[in-house]
Amino acid sequence: MLTISQELVDKMIAHARADHPDEACGVIAGPEGSDTPVRFVPMENAERSPTFYRFDSMEQLRVWREMDDRDEEPVVIYHSHTSTEAYPSRTDVSYASEPNAHYVLVSTREELGEEAEVRSYRIVEGVVTEEEVVVLPS
Repeated sequence: MLTISQELVDKMIAHARADHPDEACGVIAGPEGSDTPVRFVPMENAERSPTFYRFDSMEQLRVWREMDDRDEEPVVIYHSHTSTEAYPSRTDVSYASEPNAHYVLVSTREELGEEAEVRSYRIVEGVVTEEEVVVLPS
């Protein structure tokens, strides 16, 4: 189960809308071992694509080093889908390399209108398991 504040959910949705029609991506860091998302870190989609995302390798190195320096880990790794449901693609699954992270997908597909679909998954060794998302008031 992912427990996350409304403020952080709103920030992921805002980032997804701002980067639309390209996929948005980033992480939410939290204290190591806490499973608590705290610090929102939007990142650049190096692919600048509506169907694919990839962290810029230099930015990812900088962000991961910063988390190490702050005794944090990537609690949430998020990205958006701009025209499909919020479910991990085969590529998303193949790129999932943080077994303790919650992989959050935000769909901004047209038929949702002003709404956004936010779903969370655990992805470990290629196995995708959807989990409940509990949103706490900010």
